[in-house]
Amino acid sequence: MSTPSDLTAEALEFLAERHLGTLTSLRRDGSPHVAAIGFTYDPVERCVRVITSGANQKAANARRGGRAVVAQVDGRRWLSLEGAVRLLTSESEVRRAEQLYAERYRKPRPNPARVVVEIRVDRVLGTAYLLGRSPRLPG
Repeated sequence: MSTPSDLTAEALEFLAERHLGTLTSLRRDGSPHVAAIGFTYDPVERCVRVITSGANQKAANARRGGRAVVAQVDGRRWLSLEGAVRLLTSESEVRRAEQLYAERYRKPRPNPARVVVEIRVDRVLGTAYLLGRSPRLPG
């Protein structure tokens, strides 16, 4: 099993490039809910942030806690970031997540109901060279 400390410089660069991902969280009945999302990864805090509306299924799932996964794929490169999930609702936490989102993607549209799904990453899966387990493959 890999952890965030195994992420190589190339992996961190990949997580900073403009790509969309998927968020997988669990509904109340335990079934997976998968949604296409924009997200940010903070390598210092080892956390993923996803901004969303407080009424969305993503928010409801995060409000209950548990675990969630964000995945990003681009051709042969992919990473999956997993950990404990929670919902952040304070104005300062939302503003910070919006700022990080704007740096990676674009300024988000105004949304007074915005909240943040936060994942504290403790498990990482992905392309071997992004985790320092093999040299980068050509092409």
